[in-house]
Amino acid sequence: MQDSVIYQDIKEQGVQEGLEQGVQQGQAILVVRLLKRRIGEIESEDEVRINGLSVEQLEALGDALLDFSSRDDLLAWFASNLD
Repeated sequence: MQDSVIYQDIKEQGVQEGLEQGVQQGQAILVVRLLKRRIGEIESEDEVRINGLSVEQLEALGDALLDFSSRDDLLAWFASNLD
């Protein structure tokens, strides 16, 4: 069974999805850490929203947060990029 093409495809797909999820989680952790340094503690609901972002959205937020000075900036980013 381990030699079948279907098994190998499914296994490879699972590995790829795991890698992508790991990258997303790592970026979310980094963005949260940077936000905490930039604007102080963040609300748990904001952290939940950040953890749900795609890799592309996390990269955009990572760039934008360099200009943030308060939670209002984060909320404005959410409003203009997610809603």
